[in-house]
Amino acid sequence: MPDLLTPLRVNDLVLENRIVMPPMARGLCTPDGKPTKALIQHYAHRAKGLGLLIVEHSYVTQKGKLSEGQLGVYNDNLIPHLKRITDAVHSIGTPVALQINHAGGKANEQLIGKQPVAPSPSDYFTQGGTPRALTLEEIETIIKEFADAARRAVDAGFDAVEVHGAHGFLLSQFVSPLTNTRKDKYGGSLENRMRFPLQVVESVNDNIGEVPLLYRLGATDRRSDGFTIDEARIFAKKLEKAGVHIIDVSGGLCGSRPSDIAGTPGFFVPIAEKIKKAVHVPVIGVGGIKDPKVADQFIRRNQVDLIAVGRALLRNPDWARNAIGVLSQ
Repeated sequence: MPDLLTPLRVNDLVLENRIVMPPMARGLCTPDGKPTKALIQHYAHRAKGLGLLIVEHSYVTQKGKLSEGQLGVYNDNLIPHLKRITDAVHSIGTPVALQINHAGGKANEQLIGKQPVAPSPSDYFTQGGTPRALTLEEIETIIKEFADAARRAVDAGFDAVEVHGAHGFLLSQFVSPLTNTRKDKYGGSLENRMRFPLQVVESVNDNIGEVPLLYRLGATDRRSDGFTIDEARIFAKKLEKAGVHIIDVSGGLCGSRPSDIAGTPGFFVPIAEKIKKAVHVPVIGVGGIKDPKVADQFIRRNQVDLIAVGRALLRNPDWARNAIGVLSQ
């Protein structure tokens, strides 16, 4: 059997194969964050043949909203609406996870009606102006907001929860020295910069029991003065110890498609492989993967444990089913 098509067990969750649909924002929600019929159909049409479908980033508080049309998980009233997604995906027979997020300094000031917050004031952020630094009390509040959001995801029927710590959003902002210049226990050393994301992970884990927890790790800023892969390997070990079951590797402040490497199929796989060598939990690789045979090779070579296929699934909702057919010949 091709390695891409072998099952994987994570706690009580069994993935039928190693194909993952990564979280990709579609902007198809109501102004208060409810999924529309179009969004639900978007996921239902792509679910067949996947090992795991990860639903796009959802904001844990209205203060952390990135954009119009973003999915929300900030209020218990959203649970029945989120359940429409899980019901649709489960009807296809595919496990589904929800990614939870706080945009931090990237939050849209016009949408949230106030100045965005971040680890520190920084000129890095261009969307909402210069953010203000979070107070210690606000940090504690956000930790609870992540935990509450994770509980809502489980109550809505999601099989797993992914904490978003990549692409320059709040948790990524804390680990990067480019956006975190704090002088307290949350800034300076790597140990301090990791503290807030690890507290979020521990709080989420306490709130979801045995439900698998994923972490989207922005493993590099692709700048020598930013968050580095060597730091990410240390952080990954801490994430594993804190209870993360799967590490989903992507970029940090450099985003999801760094211009210097984005043309290579599986452009984040070599970085994910370095993370895999540091931990004992499954690792997801991603990056412009279109060919199922190439995806299978990444698994066979033990570079990563799962493969996320994004844009190819957007273009062709049947990509996973077709891949199974190609590899089964």
